[in-house]
Amino acid sequence: MRFLLKLEIPMEAGNAALSDPKFGQKMQAALKEIGAEAAYFTSMAGQRGGYIIVNMKDASQIPSIAEPFFHWLGAKVEFIPVMTPEDLGKAGPSIAAAVKKWAPKK
Repeated sequence: MRFLLKLEIPMEAGNAALSDPKFGQKMQAALKEIGAEAAYFTSMAGQRGGYIIVNMKDASQIPSIAEPFFHWLGAKVEFIPVMTPEDLGKAGPSIAAAVKKWAPKK
């Protein structure tokens, strides 16, 4: 299942991590280790942050994906399930059934 991993990095921990000349190499290694499909970094509520796309076969993978960012960056980590357009297309019949059952009748 595909997830959007949201990272919020506190200022002090982010400053310390970025002062390491090997920060870029470490981030690349962490992204490779977790199998990131894509990664985007930005500001969040005045701090550093990022969004990373990961695909997991099992929920038991959550700790191994989150721990590097907890320990290394002191980050807040949130996993948000997401769908590709193909996933949404496959959901069509179940969406139609839910609408038929639950939508207000006009």
